[in-house]
Amino acid sequence: MLGLVMFGMGVTLTLDQFAAVLRRPGLVGLGLALQFGVMPLAAWSIGMAMGFSPELLAGLILVGTAPGGTASNVVCYLAKGDVALSITLTTASTLAAVLLTPALTWLYLGERVPVPAIEMLISIAQVVLAPVALGLFVNQWLGARMGPVKAAFPLISVAAIVLIIAIIVALNAGNLVHVGLVVVIAVVLHNGIGLAAGYWSARLLGRDETTARTLAIEVGMQNSGLAVALAVKFFGPAAALPGAVFSIWHNLSGAALASWWSRRPPSDHTPEQGK
Repeated sequence: MLGLVMFGMGVTLTLDQFAAVLRRPGLVGLGLALQFGVMPLAAWSIGMAMGFSPELLAGLILVGTAPGGTASNVVCYLAKGDVALSITLTTASTLAAVLLTPALTWLYLGERVPVPAIEMLISIAQVVLAPVALGLFVNQWLGARMGPVKAAFPLISVAAIVLIIAIIVALNAGNLVHVGLVVVIAVVLHNGIGLAAGYWSARLLGRDETTARTLAIEVGMQNSGLAVALAVKFFGPAAALPGAVFSIWHNLSGAALASWWSRRPPSDHTPEQGK
């Protein structure tokens, strides 16, 4: 489903938009600094303040040290963000996570966890990069004749997000029975801090509304699937609960935010960022 939506986004993008992102390396650096600076620290702070057990604390910190999730690209598209920047940040954070996820986990927990780097990169290539590249090629080749198709993809994207949330809830139904309210509150706070930090950091640094929306979504939405896999492997089933709840919640909050922003086009949108 994500691959199909990524293709649809690729059809709406141009190479010039990606080139514009690469001409702003400071913006990519800001996104990575927020991703791996704010989210792990927020996870540790929330877990300690709530008196989490070592297993739950480990699970929440693994969510915080994970890279951005691929669903963030779809949410950014629906929220009228900078999709080229979103895809670039997701890819960059995934590459950086090969080193930073184990390093930050060791820093906060004193445990080293190997990250499945090759599997992650293959997944990103299959789900994000290849479909977007194919969409870009089709857009360059067919151009204006893709108008009706482009108009249909926002609706397809909404349907995809709804279906993805339904699947994630179904897959985690067994875990949800054992989740306490305190874990749900921790996850909601963690996600909210990420969304707020991404948005307001950009605005305070003078960035435009489109960029602020993009950073909010990229920082707030994590690759919680990776966090769950690492938690189960290295810390036990209880450590997977924060990641399982985060998988559901960040898609719900992201979809709600995208719905809100989609009805309010950025007033300071710049031509460089494309539509």
